[in-house]
Amino acid sequence: MASLSGEDASQHCEGLSLSDVESLRSRSASIGSTGSSGRLQLRHRVAQLMACVEDISSDDEIHEEVSRTLDEAFLIWGKKLKDKWQEFRLHLVTWNVGTASPPPDVTSLLQLNSLGTTTDMYVIGLQEVNSKITTFLSDLAFDDPWSIFFMTVLSPLGYMKLSSVRMQGLLLLIFVKHVHLPFIRDIHTHYTRTGLYGYWGNKGGVGIRMTLFGHTICFMNCHLPAHIENTEQRLDDFEKILEMQFEGEGIPSPLDHEVLFWFGDLNFRIADYGIHFVRESINNKRFNLLWEKDQLNMAKKKEAFLKEFKEGPLLFKPTYKFDLYSDVYDTREQKSLFWFNEKKRKPAWTDRILWKVRNTSEASKEGEFPEEENPISISLTNYLSHMSYGISDHKPVTGTFKLEMKPLVTDPLVTLNAEGEWSAEHDVLIRYSAGQEFPNSAWDWIGLFQMNFRHVKDYITYAWVEDDEIASNRDSKQVYMSGSEIPKMGGEFLLCYYSNNLQSIVGISEPFQIQPSQMPIEKDLPEERSSWLQRPDNPESGGNSERRKGI
Repeated sequence: MASLSGEDASQHCEGLSLSDVESLRSRSASIGSTGSSGRLQLRHRVAQLMACVEDISSDDEIHEEVSRTLDEAFLIWGKKLKDKWQEFRLHLVTWNVGTASPPPDVTSLLQLNSLGTTTDMYVIGLQEVNSKITTFLSDLAFDDPWSIFFMTVLSPLGYMKLSSVRMQGLLLLIFVKHVHLPFIRDIHTHYTRTGLYGYWGNKGGVGIRMTLFGHTICFMNCHLPAHIENTEQRLDDFEKILEMQFEGEGIPSPLDHEVLFWFGDLNFRIADYGIHFVRESINNKRFNLLWEKDQLNMAKKKEAFLKEFKEGPLLFKPTYKFDLYSDVYDTREQKSLFWFNEKKRKPAWTDRILWKVRNTSEASKEGEFPEEENPISISLTNYLSHMSYGISDHKPVTGTFKLEMKPLVTDPLVTLNAEGEWSAEHDVLIRYSAGQEFPNSAWDWIGLFQMNFRHVKDYITYAWVEDDEIASNRDSKQVYMSGSEIPKMGGEFLLCYYSNNLQSIVGISEPFQIQPSQMPIEKDLPEERSSWLQRPDNPESGGNSERRKGI
C-alpha cells in the first residue's frame, strides 16, 4: 500500500469527527499484527493520524478522544515491550590495589547490603595485583589470592566465576548467577601489552567477550601510562588496545560489539589548575569546577573514537592519590633520585568506568519509522567511589548498570535432570536432551556440583556424555554415574552440562537432593576429594585419549 503525501493525509483529516475516530480505531484493529504487510498498513494508519494531529487544536471536541486513543495504544505497546524485554543487572568494580592483599570485607564495595542478590553479574577489574616473579608463577599454577577471595565471598550467594584473564598486574574477573549460565556463550579472553613499546605487560589491557542472551558484550580492563604530560600516550595505547583480536572465527573487534565497557586505572589527570585550587574545589565539593579540565573529558570532545563512550557524572571526590589507610590526599614527603623531594601528587579521577552501545537499529528517513529500536540499552543506576578502603593510594570505583535487552536466545542448548533417587549406595542416572543445532562433542561432560560451586572446575565428579551413555532415543539420552563417586554425606546439588566446542556450561539442572548414605564415610580425605580421586581421568586434563577412542 502506498503511503500518503502530507497533502493527501491532510485531506483525510478534513471534517474529522468522533465517529471518524471510532472508524479509524476499528479499521486499525482489523489490521493483522504479524507480517510485513500488516506492519506496512499500520505505519500507513499512523502516518494518517500524525497528519490529522497537526490539524487538531486543544479546543476541538475530538482532542480528548484522540489523546485517549493514543494513550491506549502506548499502554498496549508498553506491555508488549515489557513482555519481550529482559532486565539484567550488572555491578562493575575497578580498583588499583597497589600490590596489596585483599581487605577483610568487601560488603560495601559489592553493595551486598543494598543490592543483595538482585545483581545478575559482577565484573571486577583490578590493577597492580602483586606480580613479583615468585608470586606470579604461583598464581599461574593456582588461583591468585584476589580470585580466591572474591570466589569465597560470592559463591555462597549463588555466583560462579564465569571467566578470568590475567596479564601481570592486570586481573579481570566475571561472576554470574547460575541461572544465566546456559545463555552466556562464546566466551573468549585476550590481552594487549603496551609497556616498554609493547613488550612488557605492566601497562595495557585485558579483555573478556561473550554473547549474553545472544547479544555481543565486551569488557576491557586497562592500566594506561601515568603522569599528567602523557595524555597522548594514553590515547595511543587505548587505540592499540581497541585493536585487540579475540581468537575464533567471526568474533568482532571490541568496538564492533553491541556493548563495550571500558574501565580501569586510566590515569587521566586534571590539567592547568594548580594543586591548591584543585584541593580547595574538592574540599568545597565543587567538583564541577574541575570537570572541564579533566583530560578524559577533554579528549572525548576531540577524539572521534571516544565520542560514543558514555560516563556517569563525577559526583565523587577524585580517587587518587591518598595516603594509605586514609581519606587524606598525598601528604608524605617522598625522596626521589639524588634525594630531591618529589612533588605531592595533584588529586585526579584516574579510576573510571565508561561504556558504549552500538546503534544497531536502522536509520530512519524523515517522516518514516525505524524498522525496530535498538535491541539492547543500558542505564546507569549509580556511579560511586568507596572511601572506606585504604589498602592502596587509589579508592575503588563502582558502577551499577541495568541492561534492558530483547533476548535473542531464550532456550538452553541442553536440558538435563537427575532421574530417580540419588545416593552413594547405587549407580545413578542423568537424562538430557539437546537441540538439533547443538554442536555436541565426544569430549562433552556432565558435572555434579555443590550449590555453592566456585567455577567450572569445582565439580565433585562427572560423566562423559559418550562413554558413560547407557540409553538413547530420538528425544533424549541417558548417562550414569557410579554410586562410588557420589558424596556419601548427601545434600543439595546441581548438574551442569559442559560443551567442549563452546567452552562453556550450556545446560544446568534444577537443584536436587542426594540422600545420605548408610555406609561408613572415609575419614582420611574430605568427601568431595575422595570421590574425585576415584576417576581414572578428568575433563580438564583432556581425559585418557585411548579411552576416548573406545579402547
